[in-house]
Amino acid sequence: MVQNKHHPDQGQGPKFKVDIEGKLYDWDKPTITTAEIRQLGGLTADPVLVIDADNNERQLAEDEVVELKPGLGFSKKIRFRRG
Repeated sequence: MVQNKHHPDQGQGPKFKVDIEGKLYDWDKPTITTAEIRQLGGLTADPVLVIDADNNERQLAEDEVVELKPGLGFSKKIRFRRG
């Protein structure tokens, strides 16, 4: 799941919450790589899947960069898990 929490008074860019296997992690960049997902979630070298709001799964390529888009509560949510 990706949620935007914007803190304009702190002089920082958008802040995201990334759901990796049901646990939320803070993320400050607008993109995240497959390697960063693994590192952030403490995942092994297993394939990483992106799961959209419609419960569609897709395996991420090793060199893939996922664009995280700020949005409101009704926007699509992205979560990641091991393959």
